[in-house]
Amino acid sequence: MTGLVEELGRRLAAKKAFLAVAESCTGGLIAKKLTDISGSSAWFERGLITYSNRSKQELLGVSPQTLADFGAVSRETAEAMARGLLVMTPADWAVAVTGLAGPTGGSLEKPVGLVWVAWARRGHGAESQAFQFAGAREQIREASAEAALAGLLERVRRAGT
Repeated sequence: MTGLVEELGRRLAAKKAFLAVAESCTGGLIAKKLTDISGSSAWFERGLITYSNRSKQELLGVSPQTLADFGAVSRETAEAMARGLLVMTPADWAVAVTGLAGPTGGSLEKPVGLVWVAWARRGHGAESQAFQFAGAREQIREASAEAALAGLLERVRRAGT
């Protein structure tokens, strides 16, 4: 994954663009992978761990109604998290992750391994994707971080950044 992050960083730095991340189930893992790269302060603005519903509301402006209607693990919440990052920070790009890393907490409707990732770019809307990962908690968290960063790199490439 280091090569992926290095390419992402090169592309963001070349455009003087900054990234912010909001992490729930990954608990800071994405920010760790970004800051493992020397010089990432040239393009990584900040990371927020918004594990609780309260933190999603207070730090990202996710509406209590969204959480009540759709739950923390949903397209609507992930996209609200990404949009909220762009409102609350000076970042140009945002990535948000929310999911069920297990081993407990799953249901038939939302099984363990269900993760929603949302990406947003300032001046553009948010988009999201659901993933269903298998494995133990750490495997789900690692797969979530990789999917979030690979999806961002794909979008940055498309944007010509």
